[in-house]
Amino acid sequence: MPVKNIDDYVVEFVGELLEGSGQWGAFVAISAPSHNPMHMTVVYAKHRVAPEVTFADQHLAEAEAERAASAILDELRAK
Repeated sequence: MPVKNIDDYVVEFVGELLEGSGQWGAFVAISAPSHNPMHMTVVYAKHRVAPEVTFADQHLAEAEAERAASAILDELRAK
């Protein structure tokens, strides 16, 4: 699972094979530091982004997940 640290966020983005289809889906999860240095606070639980779209391979799905993660981070920063 590719992981990037962006600002104070830990962003996980992944392409996962969708069961029974042979196609790939794009998934994102975002965490931030908590008051306890041994734990992270989930600010965006892992779920499928662009659920209406499937991808032919893992690389394409991960690219979409990374793009979606950027948009989600923009929304989180605006709050």
